[in-house]
Amino acid sequence: SDHRDDPDIFWVEPRLRAILPLDGFRLSQSLARTLRRGRFSVTCNAAFDQVLEACAAPRDDGEGSWISHRIQASYDSLHALGHAHSLECWQDDDNGERVLVGGLYGVGFDRVFCGESMFSRRSDASKVAMSWLVAALRRGGAQLLDCQFITPHLASLGAVEIEQERYLALLKQAQAS
Repeated sequence: SDHRDDPDIFWVEPRLRAILPLDGFRLSQSLARTLRRGRFSVTCNAAFDQVLEACAAPRDDGEGSWISHRIQASYDSLHALGHAHSLECWQDDDNGERVLVGGLYGVGFDRVFCGESMFSRRSDASKVAMSWLVAALRRGGAQLLDCQFITPHLASLGAVEIEQERYLALLKQAQAS
């Protein structure tokens, strides 16, 4: 959609598709150190609504969100059916209360996970969520992590752009396995 209150939903099929090859995930030394130190606790599907709301919130740069209320309701329904999932990163605040500081969500089916959006309120929180997602997908035998569009953040983690035809072949292969 074009904005949060947009009633319309547009189908987008990019000519170049971003994927993160599960064997090509880049774990930098600093991110590995962050993971070893356990700065964040990570959960799965413990706060789907909160993650979705944080992803839909306006950005610090004033940009609006493509996640309209209608799209949000659709993902809520997919989550209730067991098809949409979230990973959440938590940290304790100064009062010792656990606070959601980052996460991501997406839709999983067959051996495919389509990442939809992520957010971070603390340095490395979304990277930690992605690290955990990649580990879970590898462990579960997934074959395709669809990121849709390339960003510098995703590229730094190993995401690459591929032609739509190649993407569709990988999707078909993952679904047939």
